[in-house]
Amino acid sequence: MRVILKLGGRIVADAAAQARALAAAGAEVAVVHGGGPQISAELHRRGINVEFVHGRRVTTPDALPVVRETLVAVGEEVCATLGPVAVHLVGDEIGLEARSLPGLGCVGEPVPCRPAAIEDALARGRIPVVTPVAVGPLNVNADEAASALAIGLGAERIHFMTDVPGVLVNGVVAARMDAGEATRLLDAGAFEGGIVPKLLAAVTAARLGVRAEIGATEVHA
Repeated sequence: MRVILKLGGRIVADAAAQARALAAAGAEVAVVHGGGPQISAELHRRGINVEFVHGRRVTTPDALPVVRETLVAVGEEVCATLGPVAVHLVGDEIGLEARSLPGLGCVGEPVPCRPAAIEDALARGRIPVVTPVAVGPLNVNADEAASALAIGLGAERIHFMTDVPGVLVNGVVAARMDAGEATRLLDAGAFEGGIVPKLLAAVTAARLGVRAEIGATEVHA
């Protein structure tokens, strides 16, 4: 079984333990990490404006090197936690593809792709840790990057690891959620914050045949 783990920068230790457990059980595991809080903190520290439009970070040419540098540092931290089995791959160096999004600066929307470097790492029994920067370079949403890679790599499962227990509906974690219902709730504005891009990415993956989970919630087609 091939599994994509998407993890936020705040839960590295838990995600590393799960990645190692899955690999020990015989799964091929690739990790895609985020780093939003770290990026915002570093931009503030350097006096660069932080702006979001519809949940996407506006990334100017001045901000892009900071975004990339910060994400690479997070990737190195993830690799250090995983240990020798990890191999760090930076998206714009391995062919992570994205469509440029107008009006947001150096920002793209990831598209499904199958980078040879990831396939090679998996074939050698390693755990590739992918830093979500697309060719350009373009800043991309890590949840969308994980979903696009899951589709492109033919993964059977994608698991969005987060510091919340799952998708909350009326204050209760939903065990299962149909992609159509998820889309209806998203369109109705029922969710806000970081769960929105995760749920959108999970819906995309589920509709294309990938088993998608956000915490304890399974999103299915």
